[in-house]
Amino acid sequence: MKKEDKSTIIKQLESTIGEYAHFYLADIGGLNATQTSELRRTCYNQDIKLLVVKNTLLRKALESSDVDFSELYGTLKGETSLMLCNTANVPAKVIEDFSKKNKAKKPVLKAAYVEESFYIGENHLDALVHIKSKYELIGDIIALLQSPAKNVVSALQSGGNTIHGVLKTLGERQ
Repeated sequence: MKKEDKSTIIKQLESTIGEYAHFYLADIGGLNATQTSELRRTCYNQDIKLLVVKNTLLRKALESSDVDFSELYGTLKGETSLMLCNTANVPAKVIEDFSKKNKAKKPVLKAAYVEESFYIGENHLDALVHIKSKYELIGDIIALLQSPAKNVVSALQSGGNTIHGVLKTLGERQ
């Protein structure tokens, strides 16, 4: 491959990584053509971009990024696939479900960059499956903040009925 072609690919990888908030590095080696097609179809349906990349080109793209991805460099060995997504836990769910269905137990999580944190090794897959996205966390916080306000409003409404009943009873006594 010519040096110009490599630099073009590196720039494309860098811009593609910059477009997505989260990415996973996975090993999909050992899957046959049918399984690979099924994985690609699943990724496409889940809004995940799946790329098979050369480790050296990916490393150079990560090095030229604004973020320090040096923690991921150790995982760039063997066959590497890049799974890019804007929802944090979707690729982890795809990896988990797909590896359960086939005999090769692939894909295998190598590393992930999720919510500005690094997860190295497949032992973090379970945590990544259950991680909540930024918008899910904001929704949970809003629900928690609304709960006391709803309790106060309902208490005031029931208290208003009680006060009205007491005043009505006192008014009828005289």
